[in-house]
Amino acid sequence: MTATYLRNNWYQAAWASELSDAPLARTLLDEPIVFFRTGAGIAALQDRCPHRFAPLSAGRFEGGTVRCGYHGLTFDGSGRCVHNPYGPITEPMKVRSYPVAERHSAIWIWMGAQERADEALIPDVSFIDRTPPTARSYYYIPTAANYQLATDNIMDLTHADYLHRDSLGGVITDAQARVFKRDGRIVAEWINLGCAAPGLFQNKVPSPAKCDYWIEVAWQAPAVMFLATAVVPQGQPRQPADEIRVLHNMTPETARSTHYFACGTRAFRVEDVEVTKRSQTAVRHAFMNEDKPMLEAQQRRMGEADFWSLRPVILPGDAAAIRVRRELAKLIETEGKSAGGEGALNPGAS
Repeated sequence: MTATYLRNNWYQAAWASELSDAPLARTLLDEPIVFFRTGAGIAALQDRCPHRFAPLSAGRFEGGTVRCGYHGLTFDGSGRCVHNPYGPITEPMKVRSYPVAERHSAIWIWMGAQERADEALIPDVSFIDRTPPTARSYYYIPTAANYQLATDNIMDLTHADYLHRDSLGGVITDAQARVFKRDGRIVAEWINLGCAAPGLFQNKVPSPAKCDYWIEVAWQAPAVMFLATAVVPQGQPRQPADEIRVLHNMTPETARSTHYFACGTRAFRVEDVEVTKRSQTAVRHAFMNEDKPMLEAQQRRMGEADFWSLRPVILPGDAAAIRVRRELAKLIETEGKSAGGEGALNPGAS
């Protein structure tokens, strides 16, 4: 499987809580990177010393610098060598650095041309900031599958009736579905009026009462998805206060593995930590014990083959996922043809 990525974009590298006083080593888009906090903020460096290519993450971090644990070359947060125990500092003694920012409880990294990095382009997930901490739940799910398989899984929620039938399913297959574009994002929507509430929502509309169910997922490149859903008693208008919002964000690790980040929020009973705990238990089960094993099993069956080369059968529920795959492919192709080809075709450019 040949990996191609959209590079001139901000990718989520971690939740901010993952980076404390200790460094964080993480591979993103096939590139090993080490993150560490400095007095000025956060640094992100290629996790490879230019001398003998030892991982800098195995070195010593102090005073906003990292000293290679193999031969002692020391680098600051910009990747500049600031100490050579054996003589003068020469031009090759530098490490690639990456633009990095902390926003919306997350750490974001720009993987493309540095001069094009603009923090205004960081995905707007400020709904996380507006939600009290008592009504937020964060998840990090390392998944041994290509990030586009994980994207398919969220853009086509018909699987919920089978993979999550006891918690989230039972209402999607018979729902009215549509796919459309809004504000540059591809949106998939499902509405089911007068149905039994899914298991996770039985506390809101317990059977045999019927509910009106609504869910949508909005995708923006490369793999950021905004899911919103609400369940109300049948015939009752849906209000913003009824909604649950979830960020699903897929950052490629390699061609066959993904950093899967999610954050769930709700607009009702925001101070009730017991509701949050129950929701966390159910959602974590769905993610870790249902989605993750299935995605990884898919990847094993696909092996190194390209998705389209296997000639997948297309079902009506695939409409949004297929549209996303095609749009992303066009964006990657366009970037690869751009000036210098610094995009998908030259991942090692500095």
